[in-house]
Amino acid sequence: MTTDAVPGDPRRLLSEVHDLTHRVRRDQRVTWVALLVLAVVTFAAIPFDWFGMRVDCAPTGECEFSRDGVLYYWPPALLVAYAAIAYVYRRIAWSRGVDARVLPYAITGAALILVFLAAWVAVRVYLADNPPPTEPLPYGWMVLDRLVAPWGIIGVALLVLARLERNTGLLLFTLGYLAVVLVPIDFGWQTHQSVPAEFVPQQVINGLVLLLGAAGFALARRR
Repeated sequence: MTTDAVPGDPRRLLSEVHDLTHRVRRDQRVTWVALLVLAVVTFAAIPFDWFGMRVDCAPTGECEFSRDGVLYYWPPALLVAYAAIAYVYRRIAWSRGVDARVLPYAITGAALILVFLAAWVAVRVYLADNPPPTEPLPYGWMVLDRLVAPWGIIGVALLVLARLERNTGLLLFTLGYLAVVLVPIDFGWQTHQSVPAEFVPQQVINGLVLLLGAAGFALARRR
């Protein structure tokens, strides 16, 4: 039995393997699809949140509200979104002759929906036995609340997708998106016309960030 040497420079062969691996990873990425689907879901949530919000205002002007539309819309909407993203990812990847490691991302998204529902139920149970707080919640609690909200768990799941794709660009984008979500900005736009209207600016901004991200990754892909 003899062993024949593989012709060629080993360093060149290793470089070609690295190049091939990079090309496969690049062909597996359809990042703009995920961001576009999530942007559409975010914009579609606005009317559900607006008309599904229950507001009780006292004669003194103080109002209590419950965003029931968020609870009824986001869990099924995100489940459909993650299923659609996984389907499109796999179809495009197969058309390019490669596989897509998108299933862990979809599973993580579904698991985070359960975290959101558990947090929502826990708050409801607590408020059923205790009066709502009169003082603003500590800043740390507000950040945690936004993190487990639907727009927050979108960002957490995108971190998983960035890891699966080994996509530094998506990682940086997701960190920026989470910064926008966890530290809300409205560019000074304070409506004060109604309680539901107070939430519209941030939702629009979240959707625009995702939409611009989808456009940016699509343009980078074409180039």
